[in-house]
Amino acid sequence: MLYGLVALVYATKTFYKVRRNYAVILEDLGGQRRVVDEVGWHGRLPFFTRLELEVPLMNQEMHLGGRPEPVRIVSQGNVALWTSAMLTYRIRDLERWGIENQSPQSLLQNDFDGIVKDVMQANMVDDLISKRERIKEEIFIDLKKRPINKGGPTLEDKYGIEIVSFILRDTRFGDKLAAASEEKKRRELIAEAENYAADQEASRTRKLYAAYSDSIRQFRAALGMTADDNRALFQFLNQQKWATAYEKNQSGQNTFVLNNTNGGIPVVLPTSRVNVEKVEQRHEQIPQNPQPDLRQALRAANRAN
Repeated sequence: MLYGLVALVYATKTFYKVRRNYAVILEDLGGQRRVVDEVGWHGRLPFFTRLELEVPLMNQEMHLGGRPEPVRIVSQGNVALWTSAMLTYRIRDLERWGIENQSPQSLLQNDFDGIVKDVMQANMVDDLISKRERIKEEIFIDLKKRPINKGGPTLEDKYGIEIVSFILRDTRFGDKLAAASEEKKRRELIAEAENYAADQEASRTRKLYAAYSDSIRQFRAALGMTADDNRALFQFLNQQKWATAYEKNQSGQNTFVLNNTNGGIPVVLPTSRVNVEKVEQRHEQIPQNPQPDLRQALRAANRAN
């Protein structure tokens, strides 16, 4: 019988203990609730009161979306990214937290998620990634001082809590979006390199053209040429161009002739020294025929007759 009585007292929590940095909310038969925050053992009527809630008075954490894993957020430019955040708070007013609010933990979670998403979705994705410090401080100020609605209470006033800190744990793109972003950056770098090479080539062409123009101008000034001599100058430059092409040609041709279709004097370029030496070497390698040919034999026969 004694053991049954002890088991009944333990099961109904007639005697309960309030731990350090904790508080207990009791509800009596008439629906009135009261807070017990004195550390130690306490007793209550088992059938006329009940233990409604045990509240920790230490720093507590709350994650974005109710979980530590990243949640999906859509930025201002309709770009989705994954974000994880954590709020640290402390209960200061037990009457307001546990008596004025039913399920305060769930209510605070919804208000916290709404304020954080309002701030993050009002910013561009580049700012959310590269300017985390500014976004974090902006969210912390809104959680601490901004009313939930215009003219309404703040989180601290509504729940009797103190906002201690807020951090953004992770802010990143999805895997597919990250791969697409890397590919875009790669293409931009390639295009930038191609544009730079094109600019360098254009600059080199302009310098060559300027040097060519200066040399032609100096050449005309040295020869005292006038505007009527441009035609002859162009013919000369054209012949020089083909002469340069001939010097680079090592295909074994013997003579290269430039004919002017307008009746000018043709330019005959001699065989290059390399080709002459090759022909002489081939001639020396051909064996000489020691036997006389048929004509010499007939002449000898006629002389004998």
